[in-house]
Amino acid sequence: MLLIRGGYIKPITDPDIPDGDLLIDDEGHIAAIGTHLDVSPDVPVFQAEGCMVTPGLIDAHTHIGLDEEAIRWEGDDYNEMSDPCTPQMRGIDGINPLDEAFGMALAGGVTTAITGPGSANVIGGTFVAIRLNGKSVDSMVLRNPVAMKAAFGENPKGCYGQQGKKAPVTRMGIAAILREALTKAKQYKLEKIQSKDTKPVPYDAKLEALIPVIDREIPLKCHAHRADDILTAIRIAEEFNIRITLDHCTDGHLIADILAQKGYPVLVGPSLGDKSKFELKNKTFATPGILYKAGIEVCIITDAPVIPLYYLPLCAGLAIREGLPEDAAWRAITINPARVAEVDGRIGSLEVGKDADIAIFEGNPLRDIQARARQVFVMGKPVL
Repeated sequence: MLLIRGGYIKPITDPDIPDGDLLIDDEGHIAAIGTHLDVSPDVPVFQAEGCMVTPGLIDAHTHIGLDEEAIRWEGDDYNEMSDPCTPQMRGIDGINPLDEAFGMALAGGVTTAITGPGSANVIGGTFVAIRLNGKSVDSMVLRNPVAMKAAFGENPKGCYGQQGKKAPVTRMGIAAILREALTKAKQYKLEKIQSKDTKPVPYDAKLEALIPVIDREIPLKCHAHRADDILTAIRIAEEFNIRITLDHCTDGHLIADILAQKGYPVLVGPSLGDKSKFELKNKTFATPGILYKAGIEVCIITDAPVIPLYYLPLCAGLAIREGLPEDAAWRAITINPARVAEVDGRIGSLEVGKDADIAIFEGNPLRDIQARARQVFVMGKPVL
């Protein structure tokens, strides 16, 4: 057991506890939260006076471990650019947990990332939710898969349409490829059901990988920056009755009323850095606040390594500066991404029974540029 004593506890889903205590049990779960907890004298104590105690931070959209921190070709494993439709790719098979980005993220208080293939392909493969400490990715998995990656706009066009005029050349082509794959997956599933007692349907890795999407078990994780691309993703979701998340959502503030009405999860970012392509021309840190005021609980994302993952609290802080309430900003990097990944029963807030993934900051990392993590716990074990 371990007692974290005297810190400013920010449970996220319950009121803050100044001068609070948090008890971790031997299995790495939160056993108790409160003030002046009565524990046995032989329980080790971590003195957290003057510190903020929060859930480990969570990023709902990264490529950590696939697009490695070192800038070299060998570290680029996040786009299978041999085919614009590769749903059979599994992000878990491309992750290198020994990449230095993992330790750097933990040092920034980030304990969990949702990571997977990039946005070169119309359909890129599955994302996985992983803890960021460990040497074997299999031991780090919280949930796999959590989503199937899809991409709209400039990236698929640039990777294929501008290289030998291979489809997709246009936004229409992107939508057509996606519709074709989803339609074939529905037909494939139906044929499997109908032929169960007769001749088996030949195995198709691509269509098999899309069945969880058709069955609404996992969402399409839709890379979409421009307003028209966002609305195309919604149009296709409604046509096929599938779940989606709207990732990046750079123009989200321009259609906030529509997004609020539709109710799909919105993941905003990366908002730090230059406007590196045309579809980012409306990029602003004001987007999360505008969406929140429209009634949408957002996630803030780094798209790491586009923005290094340890800058996640900085991005939340910049959103606060541009109008997002601080409590909403905390939710955007803790419980909201946990809910999107459907792991909120284990992480994302400090509650009795949840996994003890905890960050202890010297200062408020969303308000103080000099705030740093004094210690980070994953399943109750210190990792710094």
